Amino acid sequence: MKLAVCAQEESLAAEVDQRFGRCPCFVVVDSESGEMINSICNVHAEAAGGAGPQCAQLLAESGVEAVALGNVGPKAATALEAAKIMIYTGVEGTVENTVQRFNEGKLSPVSQATVSAHSGLRGKR
Repeated sequence: MKLAVCAQEESLAAEVDQRFGRCPCFVVVDSESGEMINSICNVHAEAAGGAGPQCAQLLAESGVEAVALGNVGPKAATALEAAKIMIYTGVEGTVENTVQRFNEGKLSPVSQATVSAHSGLRGKR
């Protein structure tokens, strides 16, 4: 499965980022092998608004099937659901650690927002 992990840098050793629409990048991995497929620079991180839905579209265009994140707002959650991208929370540590936790079933699947709109997470890590 193509799994995107919200990250602070473009590598498996990167620390994860708790924000979805505002994370610096997404590291895309093959969840079965744990190998990095590619990374996607988040060009929407500094958008005035709508970063979450724009990121959902970016991931959908890249063929991502699931995303591991810390928090997701209501518009992003709706966009991810529409794109049929599964959402998992519980990221911590590095991207590599998060992929391992995903494979062990330790990430929590969600089907709705984990924070309210404009919750003040912008700029926080």
